Amino acid sequence: MFWYQQPPRHGLKLVASTATWMKNSYEEGYSEAKFGITRENNDYSVMMIKNVTYNDAATYFCAANDH
Repeated sequence: MFWYQQPPRHGLKLVASTATWMKNSYEEGYSEAKFGITRENNDYSVMMIKNVTYNDAATYFCAANDH
């Protein structure tokens, strides 16, 4: 599963990827301290943004891969 951030008037940025069998993998500039991700199973994941600021204003997307 992949989590993306799209700030206003900008393209998509990959925040992190996760799978039930691996530790969350964060892209440069993003961290678990700020973007907490849980994934209980293959069908459900939640990303929580901690200590939200104006710079976090964006649309966030989740994408799943069935491989």
